[in-house]
Amino acid sequence: MKAASRRTSRNDGKHRKVYTAAVLQRAPKRLAMIGIAAGVVAAAMPSGAAESGGDAKRGTKVFQACVTCHSLEPDRHMTGPSLAQLFGRKAGSGKGFLRYSDAMLKADIVWNERTLDDWLTNPGRLIPGNEMDFAGIPNQSARSDLIAYLRAVSEGSEAPRGPRMPRLKSAQADDVVKAIRYCGDTYFVTTEAGKTMKIWEFNVRLKTDSTEFGPHPGRPVLVGVGMGSDRAAIVFSAPDEIAKLIKTSC
Repeated sequence: MKAASRRTSRNDGKHRKVYTAAVLQRAPKRLAMIGIAAGVVAAAMPSGAAESGGDAKRGTKVFQACVTCHSLEPDRHMTGPSLAQLFGRKAGSGKGFLRYSDAMLKADIVWNERTLDDWLTNPGRLIPGNEMDFAGIPNQSARSDLIAYLRAVSEGSEAPRGPRMPRLKSAQADDVVKAIRYCGDTYFVTTEAGKTMKIWEFNVRLKTDSTEFGPHPGRPVLVGVGMGSDRAAIVFSAPDEIAKLIKTSC
């Protein structure tokens, strides 16, 4: 009985080795099939969901932190470049934007979910020396939502949200500047409606807007800016208009 038991144990061991070898031989094929299945599932997800997992609807709210500097309208650049059609674009290549830092221009990066997440996490680490005044978004969920929204806008499945630039060509007579007189430390700004404002020279900002949103040539527009250090801004259609309109006289 003992001898028979030893033979049975040896036979069981042989069967286990054969079975194990067969399993290991089939394992690469099974893993390959699992990989293919995972790829099919990812492909079936909505665009961007497989990588970012964010919610584009929530991302519209996160984007409100970006609207001071960025537009989602094509070719509508502000402090920063337009973020329209961002996905698949090389960093520093936005058409018509002339204010990229040298570091951004030299960066060998194409914007996608991964690179955008790295950028939004820590811009200085991804592109050292870039000039964007932005510390990053520490919250992973907020980053994912923002990336999902930017992707959706690029693909046209979400409408762009953001600031609506004032159309200064439609300004009323109360805001269209007719004359500017400079005396001492004061600008005397007279509008087409006949009203004159007296503004300390340090509280007025002279700007230009040459886009379709800007004023008509020769008709600068007075824009209030609140109670900060700048009390008013005068927007011209071109730089050469500034010296022509301001007359020094006391």
